[in-house]
Amino acid sequence: MKMDKVLDKLGIAKQNDGGSTGSKWLKAAGVKIESYSPADGKLIGTAQVVTREQYDQIVEKSQAAFAEWRMWPAPKRGEIVRLVGDALRKYKEPLGRLVSYEMGKSLQEGYGEVQEMIDICDLAVGMSRQLYGLTMHSERPMHRMYEQWHPVGIVGIISSFNFPVAVWSWNSMIAFICGDTCIWKPSPKTPLSAIACQNIIGDVFKENGVPEGVCCLALGMQDVGEWMSTDTRIPLVSATGSTRMGKIVGATVAARLGRSLLELGGNNAIIISQHADLDIALRASVFGAVGTAGQRCTTTRRLIIHDSIYDTFKKKLVTAYKQLSIGDPLDEKNHVGPLIDKDAVAAYQNTLKEIKKAGGKAVVAGGVLDGEDYESGCYVKPCIFELENHHEIVQHETFAPILYLMRYENIEDAIAMQNAVPQGLSSSIMTLNMRESELFLSHKGSDCGIANVNIGTSGAEIGGAFGGEKETGGGRESGSDSWKAYMRRQTNTMNWSTQLPLAQGIKFNT
Repeated sequence: MKMDKVLDKLGIAKQNDGGSTGSKWLKAAGVKIESYSPADGKLIGTAQVVTREQYDQIVEKSQAAFAEWRMWPAPKRGEIVRLVGDALRKYKEPLGRLVSYEMGKSLQEGYGEVQEMIDICDLAVGMSRQLYGLTMHSERPMHRMYEQWHPVGIVGIISSFNFPVAVWSWNSMIAFICGDTCIWKPSPKTPLSAIACQNIIGDVFKENGVPEGVCCLALGMQDVGEWMSTDTRIPLVSATGSTRMGKIVGATVAARLGRSLLELGGNNAIIISQHADLDIALRASVFGAVGTAGQRCTTTRRLIIHDSIYDTFKKKLVTAYKQLSIGDPLDEKNHVGPLIDKDAVAAYQNTLKEIKKAGGKAVVAGGVLDGEDYESGCYVKPCIFELENHHEIVQHETFAPILYLMRYENIEDAIAMQNAVPQGLSSSIMTLNMRESELFLSHKGSDCGIANVNIGTSGAEIGGAFGGEKETGGGRESGSDSWKAYMRRQTNTMNWSTQLPLAQGIKFNT
């Protein structure tokens, strides 16, 4: 399918409005954002950012919609989300292709991102019938205690360019079944993918009588995120992005005693034991390091390899990297696409300079690719360096396909090395030794929110809670009981006796 047909099918024009309250778009009034594909450098289309006045209109519409939407039975809200999933199935091909072209990830990863949206819809439908509370025994006779969960209100969603649509769906589909309304500020680097999603969901909501304002879009730059963070009308802000950004959002929201759900940086490692299946370890390491051109928060950035197999595994890596095909992400023969833009390329180049200053030894050299197939200037070589864990540049997350190799002699040292970074998102160990795997998963093991055995650091399934610790922010999205983040807990005690006994046996006679 050619890109002009993709855009037409998704309702994307050459110039698009950037604010919507569902099926209704606010007339363009703000600054224009141009979306260029990092694949070929061509202009895909433009969109207008919202003004402050339009932002306030969106919030007011979302507030009004919440008053009605929260009263819909949760299973009925789940039915609407099921229909969204069906619509995403219908548009999987063009939406996946647009995600790939606008962001630069491989076509298979673009399709996979849309499939992730479909999967979260399916998960949310089931959750809509399982928003459970607990019952407790009261110390007072003829009293009943229980807890229940209520929707929190408007959820502000700030998403990143690397997963331009999936992370929004993790938040919004769960928030919808909880009875919340959502306002989405997508990355200005991938605005058209967001507009396409808004078109899809807007049609579903309109056809099924969902109140206008349940699902809103507010395209903008940093200022829209600041408006959300300081807005007391938005009780929960979910932000995905860099640790630097998350610290600002978290502090700002906390200052007004709001709630934030933060999904921030990662600096993920795979420990490769002498007891590992090296073929599995190799595949996991290569995909983890170069998938999405190293622009995942779960990208593998460090390999901690047992000294006895270090040289053998390094040779395998070098051979595998020689077989990587770099180029147009829409060509399914290519393994690696471009970085998102030239700023990302500059960050990659600066990191290579810092690695050299730190004494890093190149195993597979990096560099920027040029020539007819790389005219956008956004293609770089996945590279590998030997550099010890303590160096500042290793401690830092660079959103690029840069992999560090380091040695270890005993498993305790390897785990300590894996944990000795500021971030705590994803981790993995490759071993067939049960004692090693159980140690890695124990209280003495990985300090990350995700800890895997014999699979890589990336590619999390939506059924489990996703998120990390330390500078990753502590948030949890997607599966398990992550729905609780989008609701408020209420404890209820009911007295069905003819007396009024007080707790703790307190006597108060009048």
